[in-house]
Amino acid sequence: MSFTGTVELPLHTGGVPRWLLARMRKLAKAILAVIVEERGPEEVLRRLSDPLWFQAFSCALGFDWNSSGVTTVTCGVLKAALEDGALGVKLAGGKGARSLRALEEVEAIGEAYGLSLARVEEVKKASRLTAKVDNAAVQDGYSLYHHCVLLSERGNWMVVQQGMNLDDKTARRYHWLSMELRSFVDEPHTGIAGDLVRPAVLDMTARESERCRKACVDIVLEGPLKVRRLLFEARSKLRGPLDAWMGYGRSAEPLIIYRFAPDSLNWEVMKRAYEVKPRSYEELLEVRGLGPAGVRALALIADLVYGEAPSWRDPIKFSFAFGGKDGVPRPVDRELMDRVIKHLEEILGAAELERKEKLSALARLKGLVVRVK
Repeated sequence: MSFTGTVELPLHTGGVPRWLLARMRKLAKAILAVIVEERGPEEVLRRLSDPLWFQAFSCALGFDWNSSGVTTVTCGVLKAALEDGALGVKLAGGKGARSLRALEEVEAIGEAYGLSLARVEEVKKASRLTAKVDNAAVQDGYSLYHHCVLLSERGNWMVVQQGMNLDDKTARRYHWLSMELRSFVDEPHTGIAGDLVRPAVLDMTARESERCRKACVDIVLEGPLKVRRLLFEARSKLRGPLDAWMGYGRSAEPLIIYRFAPDSLNWEVMKRAYEVKPRSYEELLEVRGLGPAGVRALALIADLVYGEAPSWRDPIKFSFAFGGKDGVPRPVDRELMDRVIKHLEEILGAAELERKEKLSALARLKGLVVRVK
């Protein structure tokens, strides 16, 4: 995964004027109708799973380019525009309480499109797992408050969800696409858009966390009593407080603090996980009640007792590269921009020189060709 940049998503209040909202719905439907006519419903899923296309789509509809409402309003507009199902794709879920209705709405959409019960259950599982992953397996300081599932008549799906960080009043948007998904717990996102790159993020979905994920599953299978002993053992290996484990020794920058102690963990959940006997980290995440604290506790043990460290690299993929002209989200870093320009010019210059050398070599070869009668 490579870092591309950030998209600013500050938390904004306020609403959309009715005159604009009505036009946004009509325009959204017209744009999507063209896409469906040319490429089919699955192309709508692909486009919206791209954070930058999603952002541009919102701008085309006339909404703020740099607001957390890009996600919530655009998805609300999409839900209304696709309500009749005529384009072969419909949206379930939404912001706040509406996100809790996503599963029953998925069932209704599946019934409307004549999808099998098995396929509908797969989509409902995807809805639950994507939310669990972005709330618990990726611990970046953002709590989900918006969750939408876009479902096609063929049973393919796209998830877009958003979390907020009340401390710095920013949001972060997560995109998923079924057609490109190989695993829910191994580099699963098509993109994550946000404002800030965090100095330390516990990312259990990173490829670097694979051995840590396996260790967490093995630890759960030891039973809750053994897990408790291992957790105290892990704590004894820290030179600082347990709160400082996030990014411990990896960054001098201020970290998000995650507070938990062994006695505050829900040991009933650990007992339930032991009884479930998960065969994979995905199955472990599916255990009812297993949340961020449980994920952290198991990762702590895997790291400090068994030496299987998780990834602490922020998985964000899209952001501003150099800043913005108005100082938003930060002033333009002119020195960095100049360095990148110089680097790109050097690459282009080398490529041009290589092209000229090849042409020169071809010219020399041409002169050596002997015509045979």
